[in-house]
Amino acid sequence: MTRLKTRGQHVSIGKPQRGRPVQTHLRGALAAALAIALAPSFAHATEWRVGVELPLTGALAQAGTEMYRGIQVAADIYNRRHPQDKITLVAVDDESNPAKAVAAVEQLASQHVVAIAGAANSNCAGPASEAASKAGLVYVTSGGTSDDMVTRGLKNFFRVSNTPGYTKGMVGLFNTLGVKSVAIVYSTKDATSDLARQLDTALKAQGMKTFLHAYDPSISDFKPLINKVKLQDKPDAMAMLGYENDYVGILRASRVLKPDLKAIAAPWAFASPKMAQSFPDLVPNVYGATVLSSPADYRSADQRDFSDTYQRLFKTSSNYQSQTSFVYAQLLFDAIADAQKAGTLDKGGLADTLRATQRDDTFIGKVAFDARGDNANYVAHMGQFARDGKLALVWPANYATAKPVYPGVPW
Repeated sequence: MTRLKTRGQHVSIGKPQRGRPVQTHLRGALAAALAIALAPSFAHATEWRVGVELPLTGALAQAGTEMYRGIQVAADIYNRRHPQDKITLVAVDDESNPAKAVAAVEQLASQHVVAIAGAANSNCAGPASEAASKAGLVYVTSGGTSDDMVTRGLKNFFRVSNTPGYTKGMVGLFNTLGVKSVAIVYSTKDATSDLARQLDTALKAQGMKTFLHAYDPSISDFKPLINKVKLQDKPDAMAMLGYENDYVGILRASRVLKPDLKAIAAPWAFASPKMAQSFPDLVPNVYGATVLSSPADYRSADQRDFSDTYQRLFKTSSNYQSQTSFVYAQLLFDAIADAQKAGTLDKGGLADTLRATQRDDTFIGKVAFDARGDNANYVAHMGQFARDGKLALVWPANYATAKPVYPGVPW
């Protein structure tokens, strides 16, 4: 028996069947070999390893897990749509610890990833992206929102969301509601402090009265702080600027003390199905930054594919963090393929390809990166929880799926 080798595959040419001319048999076998040679071969699909540095355990595990899920959905969809290529994710847990975030990046660099997706907060994204820059790797995030992230001159750093965008979202919501005064309750961490300052300035520019209350991230009892809001400030609305555990503590204290509020709103890490499931008594009528309504309203084929894939992989509904990380992961994977096609991926061309990216149709709207790697188009969409735990988009109007309930608080 003779074997013809064609592009890593083998075609066997056996003995001719009885009564069949040898020439005819050989012509048929050679035609089959030629067909295989000319057909697309997926046996040696191009594989790109992409690093993921996120907190999968620790204080921000819920946020990190959701972000990782969004990236996994993006990889699943990319691999299905591009069978000739393959995205392989390599994840390392940074435990929301800056030192471990740097170690995670160094570990991923040693495993020959082409880029890194991370982190869940600015405290980790800052040092981790610097480590990635030293290794010559592109670093993309939705968690490094602090202003100083884009003032360091890093050419390989990119983010899709930022503090000005969250400020615009919350100011737009309060303006639409007709709020006259806002108590801003914020953690002293970098990102939340930046947002508090910008939100304070922007609200005052709109003629609203503001009250600022900082708290240490280690705080466990929010009642003294909420008591000040209730007895001294007496605002129309309260802005909670923190993370999951902070929101739970603030809302529990508010539910006990019942300040005379008309609205409560938060930026990141609040508007999620898991929050509604875990704390059904705390979330009704509270506003939070989101991307899609929950359940999703399927306004596009991409939304349906994302939601169906997420449900298939994780047997639950997605949230704002997984939806946002899905957006930047899609952009990253497409840029990797484009840089490979242009022959620049192994020559440091991925950053230039991302910087040239412009998409008008993502879940978060238009995305285009400036010279600093920032997406200046970002504006947070705001959702509101109903009594049954469903989340409706209420601002901006062109994305809204329902009108806001105002006045409205959990109690």
